[in-house]
Amino acid sequence: MKTLNKNKVLWILADIIIMGLLIGLDQTTKYFAVLNLKDKPAIKIIDRVFELHYLENRGAAFGMLQNQKLMFVVIACIMMVVVCYVLLKIPEERKYAVLKICMLLVGAGAIGNLIDRLANGFVVDFFYFVLIDFPIFNVADIY
Repeated sequence: MKTLNKNKVLWILADIIIMGLLIGLDQTTKYFAVLNLKDKPAIKIIDRVFELHYLENRGAAFGMLQNQKLMFVVIACIMMVVVCYVLLKIPEERKYAVLKICMLLVGAGAIGNLIDRLANGFVVDFFYFVLIDFPIFNVADIY
């Protein structure tokens, strides 16, 4: 069995810390959205363009597949296995940095929304582009 060298272990720890920080940012913004937006009118940031609008999303992107919690949990777990596998296999070379960043963002986004689904049964969304009537989304969705 191949052993991990010290450098690889440090990269794995760095990945875990970065992903933890990204998840923390997502969860913090959702906490403040619940605190400041739930059961309140939307907050207009740029009139007729962008506002903060609380929504409890029980579906996937754009509200599709409502109330399919188990399916979303399974998909998120599969995504995390794939993300972890890719992160472990990516060579520590500069040319792979973008791929590594993408994997960290995808993983953090999946975990951020998974936390909401498991804790609440829904995902908290709050960013809304009124100008183009884009579906309401959150920080994890941006990842």
